Amino acid sequence: MERTYNNKAWFLVLPVLVLVAFSAIIPLMTVVNYSVQDTFGNNQFFWAGLDWFQDVLESNRFWNALGRNLIFSAIILAIEIPLGIYIALNMPKKGWGVPVCLVLMALPLLIPWNVVGTIWQVFGRVDIGLLGRTLAAAGIDYNYVQDPVDAWLTIIVMDVWHWTSLVVLLCYAGLVSIPDAYYQAARIDGASRWSVFRFIQLPKMGRVLLIAVLLRFMDSFMIYTEPFVVTGGGPGNETTFLSIDLVKMAIGQFDVGPAAAMSLVYFLIVLSLSWVFYTVMTNQGQEKGK
Repeated sequence: MERTYNNKAWFLVLPVLVLVAFSAIIPLMTVVNYSVQDTFGNNQFFWAGLDWFQDVLESNRFWNALGRNLIFSAIILAIEIPLGIYIALNMPKKGWGVPVCLVLMALPLLIPWNVVGTIWQVFGRVDIGLLGRTLAAAGIDYNYVQDPVDAWLTIIVMDVWHWTSLVVLLCYAGLVSIPDAYYQAARIDGASRWSVFRFIQLPKMGRVLLIAVLLRFMDSFMIYTEPFVVTGGGPGNETTFLSIDLVKMAIGQFDVGPAAAMSLVYFLIVLSLSWVFYTVMTNQGQEKGK
């Protein structure tokens, strides 16, 4: 008996495809067009080939910003993933504490990015901020506007406060999906808490951890609003990430060609690193499942 297919469902998907084409593909093609051309204004464009890409890849400005991005993402992943797992493991699984904890965890995620930056900008000010004045009263020389170390600590703590909840919620969803039979068998065998985590909880959280790592890597690597609002990329260029440098080049300097080339290189780096993360973690999960 031959199977018949109903292709009418494509009519429901077509509006989404059209919307994606206008919101993603067409702007991307525009950026590609700008990246290989030069302009002197008045909508007059001249062919530049791959010159802008060469200038970007030979620029110390680009590599320095890329290095800051990689360092920041590595620090964020090293803090938020273990911290999120720890909090999820210690959250209640039953009772009235479950909804309370879930609401508290979700609150930071509901705050817009620019508001988060504004909150921490005021919070860390030495003259009126609660954190800044408290540290100053304690005799700690803290000033995120002038000290690069303080600026980095501020944006790291800000990001941890804002986004660790996402890791917690994903890990918690993985934990509550584990059947009680696994824990009962572990108790019968006399397994330690570490053994339960190592051989039961961690493998069962593998998929959600993959999602958490990918999301947090992409978000942290493309971070813009929060550090721009808090430090503006300063002091100097100490917190100028690729996203901030790209906006400065495109809007502040109006270097459309180099900015378009940098944005494409930036896009390819994010895509490549995300693919590496996905491939490595997926292969490790398949090997553990064998």
